[in-house]
Amino acid sequence: MKKVYNTSNAPLPLGPYNQAVMAGNMFFTSGQIAINSKTEKLVTDNIKDETKQVMENLKAVLNSADLNFTNVVKTSIFISSMDDFKDINKVYGSYFDKGNEPARETVEVAKLPAGVNIEISMIAIN
Repeated sequence: MKKVYNTSNAPLPLGPYNQAVMAGNMFFTSGQIAINSKTEKLVTDNIKDETKQVMENLKAVLNSADLNFTNVVKTSIFISSMDDFKDINKVYGSYFDKGNEPARETVEVAKLPAGVNIEISMIAIN
C-alpha cells in the first residue's frame, strides 16, 4: 500500500509528482530544491544558504509523515559544481547526529531544475 504526502510547509511540486510517498515502512522524498515555500522564491545567494533551504524543505516533508532526519537511511545529492562540495557537506552534516549519518552519493550534473545549484532526495524508514 502506498500513501502520498504533500505539505504546504515545503514548495509545491513543479511537475506531475508528489513531495513524498510512503510504501510500507519506506518513505521516499522527491528531490527538493531551494524554494522558500513562504515567499515562493529561490534561495540562491550562496551555496550554504541554498543547501540550508533544501534541508529545511526536506525536514518539512519528513515531518509531514511524523519522521525526522534520524529516520533517513539514504540520500542522493545532485550539485552543479564539485567546488561546492565542502560547503554543502558542512550544512548538510549539521542536520544529522554524528555517527548516524545516512548512506549517500553526491553527483555533479550539468543542469538542475530552475537553474539551482543543488537538489537532494531522501529515503527514510518508519
